[in-house]
Formats: sequence, C-alpha cells, structure tokens
Amino acid sequence: MSFNPYVFFSGNCAEAFAFYSKVFGVEPHVLTNAEVPPGTELMPGSEPHHVMHAAIDIGGSLLMGSDDPTGDGGAKTGVAVVFTAADADEVKRIVSELAEGGELQMPVEETFWSPAFGALVDRFGVPWMIDCPALEVDASDDSV
Repeated sequence: MSFNPYVFFSGNCAEAFAFYSKVFGVEPHVLTNAEVPPGTELMPGSEPHHVMHAAIDIGGSLLMGSDDPTGDGGAKTGVAVVFTAADADEVKRIVSELAEGGELQMPVEETFWSPAFGALVDRFGVPWMIDCPALEVDASDDSV
C-alpha cells in the first residue's frame, strides 16, 4: 500500500508533467481527452487537449494529475508534494529547477531532520518540499 499525490490543474497539466519529467529524469505518461475510447463520458467543460490522467513514476512512487475544467486555476493550499532525494546535491538541483518561474519559500539548508531541505511553490502553483535522508552513522564503527 502507498499514498500517491494527485494534483489538479486547469488546462496546463500536460505542460506541468513535461516539466516534472525533465526535472526528475523520467518519462511522463499522459492521456488526453482526445485519446480516450469512443463513448467515454468526459467531465462537463472538458476539451480534447485537456489531460484526463498523467503520471510520472519514480521508483514505484507516483505523482499523478489531470486537468479539472471546473477548477479556477488558483493556488493549491493546505498540501505539498514531498520528494526525498538521494543526497544534498540532488536536493539543491531539484529545488533550483522546480523554483524556476515559481516562488522559493525556503532556500535549501540543513535542518535538524535533514542535511538539506528546501520548500517552494512551482510555476504551476504546486507547493513542494524537498529533502534528503540524514546520514546514518554505523554504531559499530569506533572511529566515529
């Protein structure tokens, strides 16, 4: 079992997932309304170019989304997409790339829970928190 975030967009889901796939180095899976089987009932207000479902898969964790024609495109509040990177250098790169055209809320810095943590809202209005695991110390190593 797992939790996977699902983010709603107002017409720019394909653009957002193309951007995310570039940042994370994975291929996006995007299904537009134009590609659904004939006879499929679409949400009222949907256009053929709207995304019915999109996803990127990073090691079995999915970030998913779609266009919601009933949405106003406003801020996504009360939630953030959290990504745990492999190391501090990757945190810095990802935060820098995701923040392009968005708003950096907390520059990458060391915290009590992580050697590198940063927070931002990307250009699509999606809040992100990026960190990496704390370095583990081998308890059996007497040189530490």
